[in-house]
Amino acid sequence: MVTARAATPAATRSVRKRSNQTETFVLISLTMLPVRVSCLCLWMLTSTVVAAPTTGELLAREDFNKDLSQWVVEQTPNGTTRLKDGHLEIDDGAGPNDKGGCTVWFRQKFSGPILIEYEATMIQQGGANDRLSDLNCFWMAIDPKHPDDLFAESAKRAGSFANYDPLRLYYVGYGANGNTTTRFRRYPGDGSRPLDPGKDELLDAKYMNVPNRPVKIQIIADGERVQFLRDGELIFDFTDMTPFREGWFGFRTVRNHMKVDKFRVYRLRTSP
Repeated sequence: MVTARAATPAATRSVRKRSNQTETFVLISLTMLPVRVSCLCLWMLTSTVVAAPTTGELLAREDFNKDLSQWVVEQTPNGTTRLKDGHLEIDDGAGPNDKGGCTVWFRQKFSGPILIEYEATMIQQGGANDRLSDLNCFWMAIDPKHPDDLFAESAKRAGSFANYDPLRLYYVGYGANGNTTTRFRRYPGDGSRPLDPGKDELLDAKYMNVPNRPVKIQIIADGERVQFLRDGELIFDFTDMTPFREGWFGFRTVRNHMKVDKFRVYRLRTSP
């Protein structure tokens, strides 16, 4: 978290780097610019490289070299999801009567504290759906109408994004909207989809997708601490005072061509 506020004659920036077991605070003095600042609070002004989380038991593993029996695919009619060359490949297109959309849920329900990680590659090789957009995901997802069975209305959702609004979950839309925005949302389960109030959305090119190169995504759900990392850089660091402590995980995309590999879920070790 990065905080900046008016001061005289200098401003002070507080940078917090937090690993699973320790927190370090660094204060840096900044010369005030000749502008008037009343009050400003910025969350994650730049990406922060953080120490690797301390993991314990391996709870789930998928290398996509057998079948899709551990997964539930919800996709609009003009897309395909399959195993290819040891990867999960999602090739999602928009048909004449839909906007496209695909969610691939892992069947197992998880409770925190956990670390979810995987590698994803956005394919851009001239294909019909090679759009370079929407490396998205849901986690700690629950259907309030069916809290013990996320898949009770799987066929009804069918991959259409608006049909996920009633769920209770965390969501990151990474390089969404044609690779122009990156956002964190907390769906409370009432149909609303509020953005992270501390960050709103990221627009800088460094937070967007790159073609044809694997990136490592890591998600931490540790009680009030909710984090999203890309290639070891902390992109979102959200404190949830009423956290979602259990639920399902799903890859999410729309009108895009991508592949996923090396899916893992670990129990996080907590401080003694």
